Amino acid sequence: MDHVNKNWRALFATNFLGIFNDNFLKHCIVFIAVTWNLPHWLTQAQLISIVSAALVVPYLILSPLAGRWSVIYSKQKVLRTFKLLELAIMMMASVAFYFEWVWLSVSAVFIMGMQSCMYSPAKYGLIRDVGGAEGVSFGSGIFETMAFLGILLGTVAASYLSDHYTKWVVFALFIGVAIAGYLTSRQLNVTELPEEKENLGKANPVRFMLDSYRFAARHKYINCGVLGASVFWLIGGMLQMNMVIHCVKTLGTSNTTAGIVLACAAVGIALGCTLAGLAAGRRVRPEMIPVGLTGMIVCLALLILFNPPVIVCAILIFCLAFMGGVFEVPCLALVQRADIGRELGNMVAYLNFTTFLFVLFGTVLFSVTTLLTHDNSLAVFGVIMAVCILMLLFYAVRYPEFFNIRKKD
Repeated sequence: MDHVNKNWRALFATNFLGIFNDNFLKHCIVFIAVTWNLPHWLTQAQLISIVSAALVVPYLILSPLAGRWSVIYSKQKVLRTFKLLELAIMMMASVAFYFEWVWLSVSAVFIMGMQSCMYSPAKYGLIRDVGGAEGVSFGSGIFETMAFLGILLGTVAASYLSDHYTKWVVFALFIGVAIAGYLTSRQLNVTELPEEKENLGKANPVRFMLDSYRFAARHKYINCGVLGASVFWLIGGMLQMNMVIHCVKTLGTSNTTAGIVLACAAVGIALGCTLAGLAAGRRVRPEMIPVGLTGMIVCLALLILFNPPVIVCAILIFCLAFMGGVFEVPCLALVQRADIGRELGNMVAYLNFTTFLFVLFGTVLFSVTTLLTHDNSLAVFGVIMAVCILMLLFYAVRYPEFFNIRKKD
């Protein structure tokens, strides 16, 4: 048991540190680079869209290869190799911030997206290796909690440092967190299923997507879980981008205050994921999906109708994010519980591909909405609410059993 707990701690810590650096770098650009000598057309909203897309696009290109590597190689070795590469990427980001080169900093985000993509199926696949089939709900819940704590602290740290900017503190965090992430990845000692060297899979993204969809369709609820998790990240990405605009432009707050409101969202998701994982225990609870969606719709409606001041807004954002966590955990658990052996690596890559396709679509949706409405953040909330309503209707028609709270999994 101590060995298992040690592996859980190492896996959760590695995930936290990687997500922290992704978001710290991204938001340092969002909050700090706007003070640099930028092209006149590059507004903060457009910079947010570009940086968000730079982190997402690699998943659409490299997910098939990442899934293949998690099947034919040791997942722990894949994880450690790419965590070591993170150090070089953060050195590149430090150079970009030292000379205030915005396009080099965006390039660092793009390469960081490639690095994160390549080890993502491996790290998610290790959840089942560490906890077994009965541990997927707990593992998925705490794993996502660590992810959103990384988002929380990365966002808050970037927003605070933008108001108290010291280059060398930023550089120290970039590189120090990368080193810590590599060291925690080396603490893993998990017995994995045998590698499948002959399972090469498909490198073509379109072919990979189609083959993965067909494979998932033969296993109950995998595609359902993939869709739900992908929509969750679409909503989360749009919410994260919109809160910067909503706080600074609509509510008139400082960057630090905007970061605190974003932190409320991250805490809400982390707490929702944790409680959903603990409540599910050794089971998968898909009936949580409509509960989470309904809660999100109510919170978004209150934000749109009343446009409350910053404190009430932060509370509603926390509640919205909490219900989002309740929605996401069963979606991930539906994928993780599938009894498909090492093929789970390809299914995680399929999940990543679909998720970031949706995130990219959300980025475009955010950019178009803000462009057409002159950065009207309430309009973006309306678009997010429409997505939640459509998903609730979809589940009601396609999976009515999820609405039976007495159903036993």
